[in-house]
Amino acid sequence: MILLDIGLPKLNGYEVCRRIRKRSWGKDMVVIALTGWGQEEDRKRSKEAGFNAHFVKPLEREALMLVLAGKYPAAA
Repeated sequence: MILLDIGLPKLNGYEVCRRIRKRSWGKDMVVIALTGWGQEEDRKRSKEAGFNAHFVKPLEREALMLVLAGKYPAAA
């Protein structure tokens, strides 16, 4: 599992996630956006980049548990 911020310097989290998904080891990896960016467009871009879920900081433990249990909508 990778918790990844979107607002990274130089290379943003969307691109990092795309690159992870291109690797054989990253195709089935759970990648979660954990960011301060929470607009609808941010969530849409997360889904398009391949994130499993999108959370705005601070992360609630219960929401993370739902993702890990496979019961949370993709990039929601």
